Amino acid sequence: MYTAKGQLDRDALFRQHVGLVQRIAHHMIAKLPPNVEVDDLIQVGLIGLSDALTRYEVTQGVQFETFASQRIRGAMLDELRDNDWMSRSSRKSQKDIERAVQRAEQRLGRTPLESEIAGELGMELADYQSLLGRVRGAQLVYLEDMGHGGDEDGAGEGFLERNVADEGADPVALLRDQGIRSALVAAIGQLPEREQFIMGMYYEEDMNLKEIAAVLGVTESRVCQLHSQAIARLRTKMRGH
Repeated sequence: MYTAKGQLDRDALFRQHVGLVQRIAHHMIAKLPPNVEVDDLIQVGLIGLSDALTRYEVTQGVQFETFASQRIRGAMLDELRDNDWMSRSSRKSQKDIERAVQRAEQRLGRTPLESEIAGELGMELADYQSLLGRVRGAQLVYLEDMGHGGDEDGAGEGFLERNVADEGADPVALLRDQGIRSALVAAIGQLPEREQFIMGMYYEEDMNLKEIAAVLGVTESRVCQLHSQAIARLRTKMRGH
């Protein structure tokens, strides 16, 4: 996009890429607890977009959208770091769910139902589902952390990047590692059918939670719960890899 004088039309580029900021924010928010507001991420992302427009030079040989995506995510990550987005209690809840899944699987000899995981935690089903919604699938960090150490609460260096950065937080990206490909594919195949659908739509089709909810005919919060549960199941199955 250029002006009549042959200069880059930065105002037009900004308007054109507002949707990119929104897509990145909605994709990132699913990995964050509910105290993080998507509108806040969008506002910060717009600042990142503005910064990208200021710094971008055509001669760099990089497409603007690629350059802007990096600046937008970087701005969002900086904001999340500054506000200590994930509490210690949330990280503990993630681990509690994971251990409950593992105990239930060992006791039952099969994939446990949602109600059975709740029972393992000594919780009513509604309370367990509420807990799943609060942790928002941030257990995803454990898939990325395999073989990387870190402290007991997962709060080591690079914690945010391992949770919400672009490809590094995507379990499907792990398929590029041939050593765990078959194990991860098998683990996903053992998920309950609805959870398999959610994983496929979210990570392969790049759909956000609202879009998945519309396809499945459930609420967005219900998709969030099932996504959290699916990640906990995968973490349990992949621990040995």
